[in-house]
Amino acid sequence: MFRKLFSEHGAKNIVTLFHKPSAPASNRVLTLLKQANAQSVAHATEDQASSHTMQSKAERTEFELDVTEAPPTSDQLRSILEYLRGNGSGAAGRLIRGASDEADALKKLKADSESFQRPVVVDWHQGKVVVGENESEILALLKSIPKETGSA
Repeated sequence: MFRKLFSEHGAKNIVTLFHKPSAPASNRVLTLLKQANAQSVAHATEDQASSHTMQSKAERTEFELDVTEAPPTSDQLRSILEYLRGNGSGAAGRLIRGASDEADALKKLKADSESFQRPVVVDWHQGKVVVGENESEILALLKSIPKETGSA
């Protein structure tokens, strides 16, 4: 559903951080994402000044960072749970405290938005999610974003 929004040629991938400023883990993830995003922007600027634009563009990974303190909408939660299904069981419980399945997760989120576990990083275009602050998983997600090729 969200993938359709970002599949047009030239559109950047959107990576969303569901953030909780009072949580140290969430702040660490935010810092990591900001650093990675700043590096991609710096490389894009270098590409524009370089005479080797095609080579540089093939190596860069660009994404738009979306940081939100709001919990996901019901549609977003369904998509996130779908993305997580391939990563083993218990996806609902990893995202929503005490949830046993998707229906239970939706019900609990509606009743208490604080039941949503943050930080959660979502790459909507690729359908990938990292729950928690595992830096290596987050960096792997960012590295797997398709590289920009061609003119920007």
